[in-house]
Amino acid sequence: MAYWEKEIRSLMGKAIHRYGMIQEGDRILVGVSGGKDSLTLLHLLLERRKRVPIDYELFAVHIDLGFGSGQAGILKDFFEARGLPYHIEYTDIGRRANSEENRENPCFLCAWERRKKLFQLASRFKCHKVALGHHKDDIIETLLLNMFYSGEISTMLPLQSLFKGKITLIRPLALLEEKKIERFARAIHLPFGSSGCLNSGYTKRKEVKEW
Repeated sequence: MAYWEKEIRSLMGKAIHRYGMIQEGDRILVGVSGGKDSLTLLHLLLERRKRVPIDYELFAVHIDLGFGSGQAGILKDFFEARGLPYHIEYTDIGRRANSEENRENPCFLCAWERRKKLFQLASRFKCHKVALGHHKDDIIETLLLNMFYSGEISTMLPLQSLFKGKITLIRPLALLEEKKIERFARAIHLPFGSSGCLNSGYTKRKEVKEW
């Protein structure tokens, strides 16, 4: 195993230990968009489960936003090949968010509705933790977005308790840079692809990423 691959596993393990993200008996819903970050997260959590002395369950969830990207079928094959329990939720969230009635802020509505759906599914499938593939760059970009566009100093947290402790949000890739995740995803041939979003590449987040 190359040094950079060991570093990726080490940094994810460090984040999990530092913030106490995973405990014995946890049932974790992993939000899988079909991009490189969420697929890398799922792969590493699956791999890690085999070599750590605690037992936890993973439940993969993909929310199809209705863009017709074809990712749902690819992910279904990916989950089944690994014997993973999963659920694919078909929605029209993306189309509604990008409709003529909502041209002002399609990204906000899409993200809000997607997150709400994830929490509903976590409750439905009795998962008290939700793992998302946000990484170090996402955390920094969110800080800058909030400072420049909302006038506040805040960002994503690696560990966040929600709904009076009923659900805990975890971000095990919090210490990893995006370029390392992409290199890893390509090296092990993860089937990542685009969501088909019409606004991809034209968002404020994209501007901040370039800065």
